[in-house]
Amino acid sequence: MSTLEQRYHDVKAHICSACEQIQHSERKIKLLAVSKTKPAHMVESLYQLGQRSFGENYLQDAVEKITALDHLTDIEWHFIGPIQSNKTRTIAEHFHWVETLDREKIAQRLNDQRPTELPPLKILIQVNISREQQKNGIAPEEVANLAKVIEQLPQLSLQGLMCIPQATDNEKKLAAQFDEMQQLLKQLTNNHPQCTVLSMGMSSDLELAIQHGSSQVRIGTDIFGARE
Repeated sequence: MSTLEQRYHDVKAHICSACEQIQHSERKIKLLAVSKTKPAHMVESLYQLGQRSFGENYLQDAVEKITALDHLTDIEWHFIGPIQSNKTRTIAEHFHWVETLDREKIAQRLNDQRPTELPPLKILIQVNISREQQKNGIAPEEVANLAKVIEQLPQLSLQGLMCIPQATDNEKKLAAQFDEMQQLLKQLTNNHPQCTVLSMGMSSDLELAIQHGSSQVRIGTDIFGARE
């Protein structure tokens, strides 16, 4: 068994264990393998193990991989980096999901630049749940208004919320932020029933995130090893 395969199975086992602790079905947790900086052959190796969803936040690197792996027709590419206006066309043309939408202007550009022959671009609103000035994402109280804007854009399909919590070892603080995200999603779902995705939890906090309602965890280093 290769190192990559072993790491992948270890992460899957970790997710399974976290679900068992709260009597939650593992099938309800989606694993997003964060493949940024890693070469296409590693992505393809993971694909051969059954992984289908991959997260990228360096656009040029991502497009090279997406192009190289175009023969993998059921692979799913998620953009998880900050979005600049000059990158929206490339993102709209190449990705299936965008998890970091936090501005009306960017929503409009992604909608206008999404090729009409492609299905609507699936969208998660990024929430700055820790309210840190240096972080991307909108304030929790702004979610409802941005959701209304996205719903009016035919080439976008709102699916839920995403967050990057505070970098802290304080589990009480993290749990409170995850709980607030869970409540935000419930409020969003009341008006937008299709919104069921809550993307939160990474290597260091996936168990806590799953305990507090995450439906998708984003794991990079624990699968692929350290970044280049």
